[in-house]
Amino acid sequence: MSRNPRRFDVNCTIEVEHTNEHLHAHVALEGDVPIYPGDRVRVHGSPITVQYGEAARYDRVATVMRAGWLSRQWTRLMARLEIMELYEVSFSAARKL
Repeated sequence: MSRNPRRFDVNCTIEVEHTNEHLHAHVALEGDVPIYPGDRVRVHGSPITVQYGEAARYDRVATVMRAGWLSRQWTRLMARLEIMELYEVSFSAARKL
């Protein structure tokens, strides 16, 4: 483990599924390590390939790199600005719910 508190290694589990019902890849860090805005997670190991119709689970090591204060604030600001692009506002009185 690294001695730098802003960069450390942690074990993780990767679940990948490529089926007709699901197409996803999820990474779960052991020990419920919280990830905050601006933090980065890098999973180590060879690339994962899952053929159509398969699901797989892998155990790997990941490096968590904590963001600094300025980077964290910038990420929060950009997230708020980008979420506003998803809003749709209508002032039409003719619309019924």
